[in-house]
Amino acid sequence: MIVDFAIILIKAALVLGMVLNLAGILGWIERKGSALIQDRIGANRASIFGFAGMGLVNTLIADPLKFLTKEDFIPPAGDKFLHTLAPCMALFPALVTFAVIPFGDVLNWGDRAINLQVANLNIGVLYVFAMGSLGVYGIVIGAWASNNKFSLLGGVRGSAQMISYEIAMGLSVIGVLMVYGTLELQDIARGQGALIGELLPAWLSFLQPFVGWLPAWGIFLQPLAFLLFFTSAVAETKRIPFDLPEGESELVAGYHVEYSGGKFLMFFAGEFAEIVTAAGLVTALFFGGWQVPYLLRDGFHFPWGGALALPHLAVVLLQVGAFTLKVVFFCWLQILLRWSVPRFRYDQVMRLGWKMLLPLALLNVVVTAIWVVAAQ
Repeated sequence: MIVDFAIILIKAALVLGMVLNLAGILGWIERKGSALIQDRIGANRASIFGFAGMGLVNTLIADPLKFLTKEDFIPPAGDKFLHTLAPCMALFPALVTFAVIPFGDVLNWGDRAINLQVANLNIGVLYVFAMGSLGVYGIVIGAWASNNKFSLLGGVRGSAQMISYEIAMGLSVIGVLMVYGTLELQDIARGQGALIGELLPAWLSFLQPFVGWLPAWGIFLQPLAFLLFFTSAVAETKRIPFDLPEGESELVAGYHVEYSGGKFLMFFAGEFAEIVTAAGLVTALFFGGWQVPYLLRDGFHFPWGGALALPHLAVVLLQVGAFTLKVVFFCWLQILLRWSVPRFRYDQVMRLGWKMLLPLALLNVVVTAIWVVAAQ
């Protein structure tokens, strides 16, 4: 019992450390990446004995110290308790959501088989949406508790936007659930280890030479669902082109305009933690999770014949490394979009969510249901 509890604590600490550290590094990548895109230098002033680390000292040391030592200002007419609670409500959901995302298959340690997932819930997808839905409370509570009309407008925008895109996001995942037949994210990841040729019905066997060798990843079986989910996930992170809750040119600084110091840092870290969580979900649902094409528990087995045996530890490291690289790629992609696409108008955001994504998500569910029935 003690060993099992210790293993859970170690896995939780690893996942929490990965999310928080990657969120911090993403802050640096965004500052330097945006500087490259806009043909400027970016953060590079702060240094330790002349070492600036291309802005790493600025972003990972100087700025956090500056935030943590600044005055914690609360508007005199604001609600002090809710003003303090809101940043916690914004950061907490992004961190706990990652608990059900598997970052590997199984690590055999002695006579123990350690599932590389913090919480192995059989309703993992429902847990993801339950925790993700809590994020809107941080925005709304923070906006209202500040007693500022501009922050309140940002909170109203944020609540409308997040509700709109959570519906399309949930419907887009239903197609994935029908294909793999489970709500458990670890089982979905394992299901993507098969080949498409193994899933083709007899009446589509003529496609075997063309697609039979592809891994059964969600991106190949549910391409429309991926586009819908990724678009909705970017909207849920409230970043350009969906940063209407902040909208500096319209709302001064949005829902967190009255926040400073450590509380603002929590909102800031929560935004980047949401990027990491969104990347983890996209990886787990559509890009095989920890799967490496043709890699099984004993090594590589190629569809054209031949095999390459590998020790168990090497297989685990390849799986964890593959998951990490995929997550980093989608984090980078979201940052690239942030600095490449202009902001939508509020009416365009609502129209996209309700009149385009929602009907397409419903269509994807119907088409997937027909395919599942026809393939039986």
